[in-house]
Amino acid sequence: MTRINLTDISPDGLRVVVDWEQFTPGMSFFLPCVNYKKALDHIVEASKIPRAELEYRVLIEDGKYGLRVWRNK
Repeated sequence: MTRINLTDISPDGLRVVVDWEQFTPGMSFFLPCVNYKKALDHIVEASKIPRAELEYRVLIEDGKYGLRVWRNK
């Protein structure tokens, strides 16, 4: 069984690893997922970045439904 680390996100049960130190203001990433609310909660918990410093949109990119998240501050 694969262990999910506190710095990982897994809103739909698939482990995604993000290098949070490289996620600096002005950057964004797309997370393919169905449960975008849970995904956002996981991102805030894993990154320790306050929700107020993030902007997000639910989108379809390259035919995949998911969440694009930008870091503002």
